[in-house]
Amino acid sequence: MVKAIRVRQHGGPEVLKWEDVEVGDPKEGEIRLKHKAIGINFLDVYMRKGLYESSPPLPFIPGMEGAGVVTAVGAGVTTCKVGDLVAYGVLDVGSYSEERILPADRAVPVPSYIDPVVAASVIFKGLTAQVLVRRSFKVEREHTVLVHAAAGGVGYLVCQWASSVGATVIGTVSTKEKAVQAKEDGCQHVILYKDENFVDRVMEITSGKGVDVVYDSVGKDTFDGSLTCLKPRGLMCHFGMASGEPEPIAFAKLSSKSLFYTFPALKAYTDDREELVAAAEELFSCVAKGVLRVRVNHKYPLSQAVQAHVDLESRKTTGSVVLIPDEE
Repeated sequence: MVKAIRVRQHGGPEVLKWEDVEVGDPKEGEIRLKHKAIGINFLDVYMRKGLYESSPPLPFIPGMEGAGVVTAVGAGVTTCKVGDLVAYGVLDVGSYSEERILPADRAVPVPSYIDPVVAASVIFKGLTAQVLVRRSFKVEREHTVLVHAAAGGVGYLVCQWASSVGATVIGTVSTKEKAVQAKEDGCQHVILYKDENFVDRVMEITSGKGVDVVYDSVGKDTFDGSLTCLKPRGLMCHFGMASGEPEPIAFAKLSSKSLFYTFPALKAYTDDREELVAAAEELFSCVAKGVLRVRVNHKYPLSQAVQAHVDLESRKTTGSVVLIPDEE
């Protein structure tokens, strides 16, 4: 038996319960992993509340990313061996646990120069950033991008990555403290959206031209304004709904400027193992080179996942948030 956080009913952070669970042995194609660290994502909150379209059936153990040591392998596993340090993201839930079983082909090797806590904190969010900046829209030097929640777990990585190629980065944040971080992470322009209208400021910054792409993880509160900020043939890259699901959109809002829209599901970009490994290698390489400076700003014992969720939802966190198994 190991300790884990389990959700038996949908609701607030209080539904996260600290319980004993049975892990078992890996079957064919599976590995057993002893976690060093576990990443937290806002997607975990959606699933806890039952808001996500693909929320798992109750009861379930939340979490979709982590890093740890392989302690057992099932038959037919050739991608890793006992003792290897691996990380994973974009997986069935189950990471808020001291140990877990997972498909071997979803685990990627963690280079010796990457700390496992860093790996756990960046694998899901970093792969998401890689998809946003490199694949769903390939940011180039001549582009101007708008990043909502620029100090958040994915947002700050998007800002760094886009800035590293020379793009002009505009970020929105909620506080002056977060504005300082956004500047450090490559935003040439930072908008305090509680104090000023972000649409007006974006159009002022761009001399009325608008931006090439908007990276929007907020959803309902920013969606319409984000569309307005786009230049003709711009891309609305919508990857989260922290404020809720946007209202249905009229096609006229897209057709008036020939806008493009995408909601890039990470699974669609990483289902193929070769693509997954290549993306992870690029991510870890960028971390090693300093292109991406991973901010592990908040660490909580695994047993205190309730407090971690409270802080995340109240927007008290910046950068990456991780859970550390209590024995660590």
